[in-house]
Order: sequence, then C-alpha cells, then structure tokens
Amino acid sequence: MHRDERINAIDQWLPQTQCTQCSYPRCHDYAVAIADGDADINQCPPGGDITISGLAALTGQPIKPLNTAFGQHKEKHVAVINEDVCIGCVMCIKACPTDAILGSAKVMHTVIERDCTGCELCIEPCPVDCIDLLPHRQASADDWRWPDYSPESTERARQQTNQKLVREKLRKQAKSSMSKLKELRKEKGSDQIKSDIAAALARVKHKQND
Repeated sequence: MHRDERINAIDQWLPQTQCTQCSYPRCHDYAVAIADGDADINQCPPGGDITISGLAALTGQPIKPLNTAFGQHKEKHVAVINEDVCIGCVMCIKACPTDAILGSAKVMHTVIERDCTGCELCIEPCPVDCIDLLPHRQASADDWRWPDYSPESTERARQQTNQKLVREKLRKQAKSSMSKLKELRKEKGSDQIKSDIAAALARVKHKQND
C-alpha cells in the first residue's frame, strides 16, 4: 500500500471531530503522523477503543488502551448556544473547524447540530460563556460504525473541514496581496501606479491590434 493510500485508509478510521486532542491540528494530520510512524494509534479520545482496534488491524500494530494523556473517551456531545446571551462576537465561528456555527458580527449565532462534531473548540474563546455541550442523539446501531460517529457524518465533517481550510488559504492570499499593494502604493504613489496600469493596458491593446 502506497503512503497516500495508507494515509487515506487511516484517516477513514478517525472520527473527524477535528478536536486537536491527539496534538495534531486535524484528523488528516494525525493520519499522516501515524502513517509516517511519528504518532501512536491510541491518541484519539473521541474514537476510543473502536478506532484503536481498527487502526491496529490496519497498521499491524497490537491493540493498546487509549493514552489518557490525550484525554478521556466519552459519548459525543454537540454544542448549543444560549442565544439570549450571545453577543455575536464571531469568536466561536472562527474556532469551529467544520463551519457548524451560523452567524455574523453582532448577530446572534446558532449551531447547526448535524455539522457539530463536539470538538469543544468553541467553548474557550466565548467571552460570555454562552455555549454548552449536550449529549448527541444517537441513531440506530445498524447505522453507526462508531457509537456516535456515522460514516455520513464523518465524511461531511471531513469535507467541510477541507473547504474551510481552502477558504482560509484564499483569504490569507488575498490579505497578503492587499498588503503588498499597500506597500507598493507607499513606494510608488497612486499616480505612478495608475500610470503603470495604463501602460500595461496600452501594451495589451497594442498586442491585440497586431
């Protein structure tokens, strides 16, 4: 099995909570670390014994108990925002790895339950302590690979995490471009920039006429 295939197979066994308890920023990064031999298979508290057993079978390693230095296994919870207390600060939105929180600046926020992975990352940044965690309603046992994480929910969490990472990358690139433009304006001045743009447009028009 090639490295990329091994990483993907390991990632499929992770619950995609993106909780960072394993000491990696997201589940895929933990999968890479396992595949490269940089992390053990028992560092995922949300996955618990079932995930450890799956990873052991996949990697050929012996089954071992969860390393509680990374946290305790517990049933999945979902975040619930007290909308009467919420001040719309967007700190929880920034912290959520799966974009499960709906809202905007100075507008009351709410959690999209099906997209919440119970990662708890929104709790600490909240300045008014208006977020609680409540037990997740479990589906029938036939529908669940993990006690609290269905294949459908984990795949949705994986996709939404990847989409948010792409958006953040694009925002950083746009911010960097704006910063460079501001620096350029300081160096050349707006009149010089307008002159450069006009010259560039003239060159393009000349080429088109040729």
